[in-house]
Amino acid sequence: MGRLVITIARSYGSGGRTMGKLLAGELGLQYYDRELVRLASDKSGVNEALFGQVDEKVKSNSLFARAKKLTAGAALSPDSEDFVSEENLFRLQAEVIRELAASEDCVIVGRCADYVLKDNPDVIRLYCYAPLKDCMERERQLSGLEDKEIIKKIERIDRERAEYYKRYTGRNWNDASNYDLCLNTTSMSYPELISVVKSYIKVFRESRGRA
Repeated sequence: MGRLVITIARSYGSGGRTMGKLLAGELGLQYYDRELVRLASDKSGVNEALFGQVDEKVKSNSLFARAKKLTAGAALSPDSEDFVSEENLFRLQAEVIRELAASEDCVIVGRCADYVLKDNPDVIRLYCYAPLKDCMERERQLSGLEDKEIIKKIERIDRERAEYYKRYTGRNWNDASNYDLCLNTTSMSYPELISVVKSYIKVFRESRGRA
């Protein structure tokens, strides 16, 4: 039986991160989100802060116009002058994602993991979204910001994620065709959403003879 790897892309405020944690706990899977930054830093020796500066965002907007598909290439060696370039930091993190997917059952949030693992037959790709008013309510409970500032924050973070995804995959981040299952996280409770995903996993594995 192959590995079970679930990637989660999510709009800001949709609760996708929360669902990922709950899903990992329910299924007994390892959970990776911001931990990927630390793991990539540990593996490469590059300061974690450098990875943090480009974590799910495009730092050099002038380069964004040249959307590239970079996941296929190997990371550069430490003696390269471009070792800490944005492109190579992405490659280094992509290597960590592929190694995790090859070695253990896990849930991986964000970082273009669905695309990085596009050739992995064991991957289930989820996309979590929610209406703006529901995203605003989740952020309001967390930050206490005024509605005007909440809307700006949601729009900024979603724009950053979309630009990041476009740059490194050449695809549109919120295109449903990139994913196996798209979930409106306010259409059901978290337990109900997890039940839906578990049912999908069962069908997915049975269709591949891995029940």
